[in-house]
Amino acid sequence: MDEYRTKAGTKASAIAIAANCILTVLNIAVGLMSGSYALVSEGAHTFSDVATSVIAYIGFYIGQRPADKEHPIGHGRAEAISGLIIVVFLAIVAYQIITGAFYRITHPNMITSPDIYAALMAVFGIFVNYMVSEYLINIGRKIKSPAIVADGKHQRTDIYSSIAILVGIVVSNMGYPILDPIVGFIIGLVIVKTAYEIARENIDNIMGKVPSQSLINRIKNIADNTPHAQNAHNIKVDYLGSYATVYLHVEVDGNLTLNESHKIVHTVENNILKEIPEVKSVMVHACPIGLTYNHDQKLDK
Repeated sequence: MDEYRTKAGTKASAIAIAANCILTVLNIAVGLMSGSYALVSEGAHTFSDVATSVIAYIGFYIGQRPADKEHPIGHGRAEAISGLIIVVFLAIVAYQIITGAFYRITHPNMITSPDIYAALMAVFGIFVNYMVSEYLINIGRKIKSPAIVADGKHQRTDIYSSIAILVGIVVSNMGYPILDPIVGFIIGLVIVKTAYEIARENIDNIMGKVPSQSLINRIKNIADNTPHAQNAHNIKVDYLGSYATVYLHVEVDGNLTLNESHKIVHTVENNILKEIPEVKSVMVHACPIGLTYNHDQKLDK
């Protein structure tokens, strides 16, 4: 799985970088030639995509590193951190696009109606962005990479941007050229929204937000079906980028020896690791059957 994950992540990042390099050059070149500020804005946006794809890959690469003395549970959070760096880039690009669009809206003498080449470029942008964003998000979810999923969602905003540009070009040539910078302004707002969503998702990851109940139920089911273990409880899951660590309590016969209890809890740990690949570390605490106590207290009373 780790080897497949590395290859898939590397390939996804390479495709995103290559596609965005092409779109950056074409958007800016065609935008300047056709007189479309919206298309030039989209070129700036796709240039940021190149930077964010590189950042996403760096985060993915660091997150793949194994645990060491200074990072005993691995480097997985590097992917979530890279997602937050992407947010910073998005905020900068959004600010530049919004201020540029606002200036043109307030100075209509600078506005020209884009020609047919701008429309063709917008259609091409829709197609490329759709293909690349779907690929990145699907691969990112399959290999459980927050950085690549974030990059894919960033890429997806370009679809809506290109659609808005196409509409703006058509309407501009119908006698309303001011719509072109307005579309550029809307693109900036879409980027702000995307930045917010990516920031929230990655902050939740870093802060250890509770995962889906289905994963908790799956862990409990595996533990409860381990011979001589029952009533798994106090289950805690902490995500570190693409993988997770798990802590839980199980009940065992209080009359068992320490060696016997030790074997049972290790069997529970091994079963969870075997059945749930995204879990890389498990810690199980044994409780005597029927014992009730407050799990928040430091010592059993």
